[in-house]
Amino acid sequence: MILHSSKLKHKIFNESLRHFTSCSTQLCPNQKESFLKDENRVTYDNGNVKEARTHFGFKYIPESAKATLVGKVFSNVASKYDLMNDAMSMGIHRLWKDHLIRNLAPGPGTKLLDVAGGTGDIGLGFLNYCQKIHGDSSAQVVVLDINPKMLEVGKQRFAKTSYITNSQVSFQIGNAENLEIPSNSFDAYTIAFGIRNCTHIDRVLQEAYRVLKPGGRFMCLEFGKVENPIISRIYNLYSFEIIPVLGQIIAADRHSYQYLVESIHQFPPQPKFASMVRGAGFTVFGQGWEDLTFGVAAIHSGFKI
Repeated sequence: MILHSSKLKHKIFNESLRHFTSCSTQLCPNQKESFLKDENRVTYDNGNVKEARTHFGFKYIPESAKATLVGKVFSNVASKYDLMNDAMSMGIHRLWKDHLIRNLAPGPGTKLLDVAGGTGDIGLGFLNYCQKIHGDSSAQVVVLDINPKMLEVGKQRFAKTSYITNSQVSFQIGNAENLEIPSNSFDAYTIAFGIRNCTHIDRVLQEAYRVLKPGGRFMCLEFGKVENPIISRIYNLYSFEIIPVLGQIIAADRHSYQYLVESIHQFPPQPKFASMVRGAGFTVFGQGWEDLTFGVAAIHSGFKI
């Protein structure tokens, strides 16, 4: 995170201090309560099932409403998404994404589907890796996102490269839970900081398995649970008190970033998500994930064998 202005730092400090007393370094009571409740809920009317419910941050809403609400969040933050990621992670998210690509280690001619990849940084990193390591210009990536505004950011990023003219990248609007893509189409599937925003994570994993070729690899970079209690307290303080303030100052949107923070804490911990990856049919080696930065983020991996 680069904050050149001392005035901006002072504003962040004052905003954070104003909200600090509402939460300790532990989670607030209502946040703790959310962890004790089922991930999916069903509402009843005179004993009849009305509609399944799911979480939107720490709120519970009808499942049918989540995609629209998440879409509004990302439409609001699209133009400042990369800047806010730098501010939120102090630039570390770039190192995490580079590590993801190096672990994927794509060979010449690899065909990648990057889901929830709107801003294009994973796709660009993938093609840069293939060019730098293999001198390869035959690798291809499809950048897929449900949000058109996020895809526009990605298109602008790639417009500065030769990958567009070489037809190595294409962009597609699509829903990760119901991909309009033939089965056994891709060598690799990546999703970075996107799967936690989906309504049905199990369906996303099933679709990932379906579209991969036999031998294909699934890789997911997502926020995780920090086990060290001291680091966890510091992380929670930063998440709930600093990040929403940064959202207000940099992007004029506190509420969207409040949701993004809450969605991190609603996502399954690493062992549970690894079990879900296995449940979708993937072959997982070892524990199935690698913690990054004390578990603030994790890379999950599985193969279609």
